[in-house]
Amino acid sequence: MVEIKAFCAVRPRQDLAEKIAALPYDVYSRGEAAEEVKKNPFSFLKIDRPEAQFDENTDMYSPAVYQAAGNELREMIGRGEFIQEKSPCLYLYELTMDGRTQTGVCCCASVADYENGVIKRHENTRPEKEEDRIRHVEACGAQTGPIFLACRKNQKLTELEEREKKAVPIYSFTAEDGIRHQVWKIENEETIRSICEIFEAMDSLYIADGHHRAASAVRVARKRREKEFPEGQRLEEKPEAEAFLSVIFPENELKVLDYNRWVKDLNGYSREEFLNHVGEKFRMTPLPSAVHPKEKGRFSMYLDGQWYELEEKTEKNRTDAVESLDVSILQNEILSPVLGIKNPKTDKRIQFIGGIRGLSELERLVDAQGGAAFALYPTSMEELFRAADQGRLMPPKSTWFEPKLRSGLFLHMIS
Repeated sequence: MVEIKAFCAVRPRQDLAEKIAALPYDVYSRGEAAEEVKKNPFSFLKIDRPEAQFDENTDMYSPAVYQAAGNELREMIGRGEFIQEKSPCLYLYELTMDGRTQTGVCCCASVADYENGVIKRHENTRPEKEEDRIRHVEACGAQTGPIFLACRKNQKLTELEEREKKAVPIYSFTAEDGIRHQVWKIENEETIRSICEIFEAMDSLYIADGHHRAASAVRVARKRREKEFPEGQRLEEKPEAEAFLSVIFPENELKVLDYNRWVKDLNGYSREEFLNHVGEKFRMTPLPSAVHPKEKGRFSMYLDGQWYELEEKTEKNRTDAVESLDVSILQNEILSPVLGIKNPKTDKRIQFIGGIRGLSELERLVDAQGGAAFALYPTSMEELFRAADQGRLMPPKSTWFEPKLRSGLFLHMIS
């Protein structure tokens, strides 16, 4: 059973929503975030990436930087740039990209559901990235970026959403990247109860994006639990920290893009030696131009100005939920044994390129700096669900979801 709840969101004043809403903090480099804030002083990046307000020589993890985020948020609330709901609400958050629309329920999901495995993950997290978000949440007293969750498709939920979207949205704008964002507020108690009951009938939710934000929210809840209930007393009334800000989308409305790889060198091999090694396991067909892999089990490789289609010479019956992923096959058959990338999470010779940037970005990197690039067929939602259901963790950077949820449209205050 999945537990969600309505909450008293802090959200932008209607006329400022478009200016405040920003792409997630981890989409930008420090320099890019600083430029964005300079261009748009209302951008939520000044809170999500507070180091953008400091000299580049300032340690981005210093206490003063996190405190600046909290101070800025409180000042914006004080100036009326953010408002807070007087009663708990749910929201429908619709994003439209290239004519394709996805609608999610913005709510608070349960920390307990994460802890007991009802909310399933498919990626490992890094302690230093968790610690960054923990310090940010504690300085702001708020969860500022929603966790992107997925659920199995549900006809009742779709019908209810379509009914509610006939009302006038509280926000409606098209961002500079061409993606339209619309939000509807649901404050009717009966409708809120109906939505919560739909989720109660589900067995699981899945983290699509935001593993570090979710893990950080859980760690904040545990720290507060241990401090306020040191003897493990039962929580009669759950504090706000026992839930985390989320937007839940049905699987059939989501689009997963490819997440490609560029390795900066050929691990000491000449071009011919490298091609010979790859050719031991893969049939290589030269391509006239950049072409995305047309199906699972095929790869496109760019090397020295030439694209190749790669297909394994021997068909293998891989039934394991993780080992059968294309990202795993590439890692296990080429990146590790040939290019020496043993740990893609830590090896600085590999770079991950989101599919939204296109194959031209792979060409640019190889042409300018050498090495080899690989384009993959996108991981499917069913593959993600299967791995998570089996309690398995996928290789890093296995999925790239578009469009991205904007930060700053909904804040969940926990203190």
